[in-house]
Amino acid sequence: MTQRKDDAWIGADEAVRLMRVTHQTLYAYVSRGFIRSEATVGGSRARRYSREDVDRLRRRAEERREPDKVAAHAMQWGMPVLESSITLVADGKLYYRGYDVVDLAWTRSVQEVASLIWTGNFDFEFPANTSRGQRSRSSASGLPFIARTQSDLAAASVNDPQAFDIRREAVACTGWRIMERIAGTGSATPTVDGTLARAWSVKQADTDLLRAALILCADHELNVSAFTARCVASSGSNPYAVVIAGLAALEGIRHGGATIRAETMLASLQRETRLRTALAQRLRRGERIDGFGHPLYGNGDPRATALLAALRQRHAKSPKQEFVSKLAEAGASLTRERPNLDFALAALSCVLGLPQGSALALFAVGRTIGWIGQAIEQYELGQMIRPRAKYVGVAPFASGRVSRAP
Repeated sequence: MTQRKDDAWIGADEAVRLMRVTHQTLYAYVSRGFIRSEATVGGSRARRYSREDVDRLRRRAEERREPDKVAAHAMQWGMPVLESSITLVADGKLYYRGYDVVDLAWTRSVQEVASLIWTGNFDFEFPANTSRGQRSRSSASGLPFIARTQSDLAAASVNDPQAFDIRREAVACTGWRIMERIAGTGSATPTVDGTLARAWSVKQADTDLLRAALILCADHELNVSAFTARCVASSGSNPYAVVIAGLAALEGIRHGGATIRAETMLASLQRETRLRTALAQRLRRGERIDGFGHPLYGNGDPRATALLAALRQRHAKSPKQEFVSKLAEAGASLTRERPNLDFALAALSCVLGLPQGSALALFAVGRTIGWIGQAIEQYELGQMIRPRAKYVGVAPFASGRVSRAP
């Protein structure tokens, strides 16, 4: 459960209780800059302390006391297990190589952000696309987006010998060919967001909303699809295989597939006049209110905040935008959590009138940037990811032999 904004600060007594330290140790942490503090309202000399900082120090203490327990929880929003120079989540914000992602979304192109994540600078020169009109039109064309894309990439990899060059610049070039292919290289539009806008008949004035969404989706630390991508890259597989694997992980309903659930929820509620009541009925039926809350953002997902704010500004008089805003407010009041990226992508799809499933497509195209970036880091590390499992099954027989069935 994420923390509400009102709960972001706690008193000294609660802080020392959580960390199991003395008040003197608490004050020492504050003086050394490990814990933020501020004066309380009302003129009292008492101070309050950042719950986020207290929790971080508490977890570190637990690591030292119970390393086995920490290892068991590391795979579920736990302590970092791999080093990366790409993405940072800190203080409620998201950064790509030190740049605030919200600023990047409105000031940079998709190509520039891909260049930043893959090479560390904005001006890498990608080769001109030479594969326009060559996209496979096999029997896979009738499949859902993820399966169709995986099939197309698998076929394309066979005819791309450059994909087996895993040096950074070579992978960046291959990555961009993959990006263009996923977006649809049959279009003459020179940009990825422009290609999608043309395919979905989006007005030119709204193309920048698609661009922003792609950039906001580009990477998000070591999520399940990014970890999958790194594992595949660590085995020496080429970037096409990395992206195919990333797509498989993204499709799951606990990851990118959550956008489908959010889209479906929005579509089912568009004719409701009492949205809060309709959402409450979902809860009574044991159904989820999709698209709210994120474990890494106690005060709201900054990607969703930015995208929803842009939609409000751009389409202030749109009935669909009014519906989305009211639904976001009703959902937040019931869940006590704010909209996340899944909701924002579904809202964008709703307001712009995009086809069903476009939220997942946007997520996939944008996140391909991150998968390629993670692959580049893993290629350069040159190590295979091979964690050990803690065996909890039947103990070996004392004789060391297993009797055979008669």
